[in-house]
Formats: sequence, structure tokens, C-alpha cells
Amino acid sequence: MTRPGPLPAPGSTGPAPAGGDRACPPPGRAPRPLGPPEAPWCPVGGDTRVPPQPRPQPDPRSRPAPQPDPQAADTPRAAPVPPPAREPATGTVPARGEHTHGEPPLPRRPRPVVRASVRGQVLAALRVALVEGELAPGAVYSAPVLGERLGVSATPVREAMQQLAAEGAVEVVPNRGFRVVERSERQLAELAEVRALIEVPVMLRLTQSVSAARWAELRPLAEATAVAAACGDRAAYAESDRAFHRALLGLSGNQQLVQVADDLHRRAQWPLISGPLPMRRADLVSDAAEHSALLDALTARDATKVQSLVRNHFAGT
Repeated sequence: MTRPGPLPAPGSTGPAPAGGDRACPPPGRAPRPLGPPEAPWCPVGGDTRVPPQPRPQPDPRSRPAPQPDPQAADTPRAAPVPPPAREPATGTVPARGEHTHGEPPLPRRPRPVVRASVRGQVLAALRVALVEGELAPGAVYSAPVLGERLGVSATPVREAMQQLAAEGAVEVVPNRGFRVVERSERQLAELAEVRALIEVPVMLRLTQSVSAARWAELRPLAEATAVAAACGDRAAYAESDRAFHRALLGLSGNQQLVQVADDLHRRAQWPLISGPLPMRRADLVSDAAEHSALLDALTARDATKVQSLVRNHFAGT
């Protein structure tokens, strides 16, 4: 195979000649002689050659203004070509057939899926089951079984059970699940005694420092406990009762005290080892009435009555 010759130079009319033949110049143009290049012009030494003149540049102001084309006015312009679609910000190329037009760019680091709402609902349902006695003390429950009953996967159930274990309601049983903690009457009495040691001094101090207007703000919380008690809703009463005591202790400004007292209060709400539920409807109504009586004594700044009401309230817990 022969190697093709060079392409013709611009302006030439045919292929380059083969061999050692020289290419002929175009007609009317003399060939430039070979040899050393001409020396640049210098005005010294009597050089009679005409110095090179600069090429005149056209004046931009002398150019005629462009005239509009009368036919172009009637011709509609083509719509501008939209820019190409941007790739997702994650750096990945969309798969074939994947639509990306009109979609906002993805974040570089996608946020993890938050299961807090599901876990919170499962935790609330398990707390209700504990207060109502549906989860029997001493029984062992696995996360998959509870998840099937609640209609969720085992993961949020396991997370909720870990929270209940931290609160002292259940115990972790390796390779089996979680056991509901068994509490005796003595244990509940000890919890009530510790709560009284914490809350009685705080209530006596608040009796002399809190105004009647602030105590009036807690009336709706006391009324919520009365409504739950009248309905016999033990789970609702447990939550409203804790909310009332948290609000009372919160007026002290000591958040650590509020947290410790609330943890003790929650532990005291779990059912006993065996027998009926810890509080009947009549017990709930009587307990809720003590909340309103306590607010009356606090508003009247009656320290003696406040101390008596708080101790009796915990004695009946």
C-alpha cells in the first residue's frame, strides 16, 4: 500500500507534484528566489530603499451602520435552546430512563431516615400497655412478636424497649427479649417515700415565693387529671398526673430536680407483681381531687396544709 501524498495547499488547483518537481507559482506572480532573507531597512548608511509603510487601518467610525433586513422582521425567531439538564449534586449519573427534568438537585449528603415518630408512637403504646396491665409483670416479650401486634417492624419496638429499660420498666433478657419488671408493694412504698423527701421541701419553699397568678396557670393541668380519672383512663391519668407534678416542680427553676422526680414518678406508676390493677376509678378520682386541694393551699400560702396534702398524696400512691 502506497502512502498518500500531502494535502494540497490552500488556494492550489491540484495535487502536489510527485518526485522532485517544483510546484509552479500561480500565474502573474514571480517565484521568490531562494537565498538569505533581506536585511531589514535601516536609514543609516545611505540606504535608498523606501522604508516599509504601515498598513492603514480602517476607521471604525467610517463603517456604515448595518441596515435591518425587511424580510427578517416577518420571520419568527427560533426559541432559545434550553441548557442541558444538570446531573444530581451527588455526582452520580442518572440511570437510563430516569427523569431528571424539573427535579431539584439532591443534597450532597442525604439525610438519614428519621424513625423518631414511629418509635415515639410505639413507646407510647407500650407505656399504655404497661399501665393497663396488658404486659404482665415477669413475662418476657420479644421485639418481633410485639412488632407484629403493633403492625410495625421489630426495630422501633426494640428501640422503645431500650428506652423502657432505661426507665426501669423492663429488663433485657439476652437472646429472648425483654422482661417486665416485677415490683412489690414495699418497692412502691420506698419510691413514694423518696418522692416525698424531694417534693415536700420544694412545695414549702414555693408556698412563700410563687404568686397566686402562677398557681392559677396550673389549674388546667389539675382539671385534665380529673377528666382522665372520671373516664377511668389510667394511661391518660398517668401522663396528666406526671405533667401536673412536673409543672409544680418546674417553678423551682431546678431542672435536675424535675428530671429526677419525674423518673421516680414514672417508676411508681408501673403495676404490681400480681393482683388487680394498682388504682381503680374511685382511687383515680380521689387522687385527682388532691391536686385541686393542693393548689388551693398553695394559693392561700398555708404551709401546714400543703405539707399534709403532699405527704398524704404520696402515701396513697
